[in-house]
Amino acid sequence: MSGLTDAQVASFHKNGYLVVPDYLSSAEVSSLLSETESLLNNFSLEDHPLTQFTTGDSGDGDAHVGDDYFLTSGDKVRFFFETDAFTDEPDPLTGRAALLKPKQQAVNKIGHSLHTLSAPFKAVSLTERNAAVARDLGFVDPRVLQSMLICKQPSIGGAVPSHRDSEFLYTDPPSAVGWWFALQDAGVGNGTLGFWKGSHTGAKGGGITRRFVRKVDGKGTEFVGNEGPSLPRGMDEETKGEPAEEDLEIVDVKAGSLVLIHGNVLHKSEKNTSSRSRYAYTFHVIEGAEGWEYDGRNWLQPPETGFSKLYS
Repeated sequence: MSGLTDAQVASFHKNGYLVVPDYLSSAEVSSLLSETESLLNNFSLEDHPLTQFTTGDSGDGDAHVGDDYFLTSGDKVRFFFETDAFTDEPDPLTGRAALLKPKQQAVNKIGHSLHTLSAPFKAVSLTERNAAVARDLGFVDPRVLQSMLICKQPSIGGAVPSHRDSEFLYTDPPSAVGWWFALQDAGVGNGTLGFWKGSHTGAKGGGITRRFVRKVDGKGTEFVGNEGPSLPRGMDEETKGEPAEEDLEIVDVKAGSLVLIHGNVLHKSEKNTSSRSRYAYTFHVIEGAEGWEYDGRNWLQPPETGFSKLYS
């Protein structure tokens, strides 16, 4: 099974991301969209805590996500809402937050173990082709974690501030790479991805200087300074510069495309201000081989059986 060409690997290592068009077939995209529709239609609001997804990193004083519903979702399929999907005042009859939209149009994301618990998502995750891509990127024992469907709902799909994925899924040394599949066209106006080219390197400030972790008392999450290695093995640890605004590229990604995202590359997405949704499926891969340690304070912790092996 073919993975990436030499030119694609070189582009990924140079820029910190890579768009691979037509990675999924139209049948695979349709299957995932159908599964998404089923999940959104069939989950219950009756006992749902109505958890709103935010990292508390917007600069607006938002609280970090840290309830049990979020922290124990690593081996489950759970539903998280957009912050703008609720009225300012709770429902006077129930005392609970009230949705402004039908639940199907209010969900921010579904996660975080679609790759093990949903057959259609598993079928595009734990594959020989993804294993071949991981080998081409240098993984020895790649492990899949944090799989999720990002909805980016029309007009309310929230912005994701600039960040580096290894801040959230830290290994010592850093090793995370994101697999991001566009299930609908993503472009300017509906919250597509924006990358700072080369910002995964020390030359452009690519070191992991902070981490999103569980609080010591186990009650919630927070950002803390990183005291471990800041760059993947083989990269110069010295930070010599900062990302430049002229390096920012807003990518136009067609449905079926795969975007590979280096764990140290600075990237973001804007609010979806359009009338069309921007569904995307994503999971991350970390190195599970000896010599890389997944940190015990990361917000997402492995299930008893460990994270999913991409290949033996």
